[in-house]
Amino acid sequence: MANRYRIILTQTERENLNTMARTSRTDARRFIHARVLLLSDYGEHAEEAPWKVADVARALGIGVRTVEHIKERFVEEGLEAALGRKPRSGVPEVTFDGAFDARLTALACSEPPAGRTRWTVRLLAEKVVELKIAPSVSTMTIQRSLKKTNCVLT
Repeated sequence: MANRYRIILTQTERENLNTMARTSRTDARRFIHARVLLLSDYGEHAEEAPWKVADVARALGIGVRTVEHIKERFVEEGLEAALGRKPRSGVPEVTFDGAFDARLTALACSEPPAGRTRWTVRLLAEKVVELKIAPSVSTMTIQRSLKKTNCVLT
């Protein structure tokens, strides 16, 4: 694989990364990212020749694409972005709060739909979406919420 991103560390960055890689207080992800940057350094302060991407990946037990992504983030966004985790893209997961639990419990305690003798978890999930209590909900979320509030459907 071609070396697309060339890492050139300053003396200060190199010292900080070495300190981070040698202390026991560094979490595993930051440690591995620091080691990737140190082993890939083309700068004048590098202690040895830069390693190939495949060799870095093999030595640290990570994927070749992970090494490339770390190097890319360093070149394009800087040191802190390369050491940290990439922000999640997409829509954040919907969280259900106490208001959701209260409305669900009230719905479960109400009369079941016509032709039914009781509410089922699936019927409740469909009704929650229909009433726009939540944009979407799984049957397991309904079950967990009912269990948490000690609501029994029988």
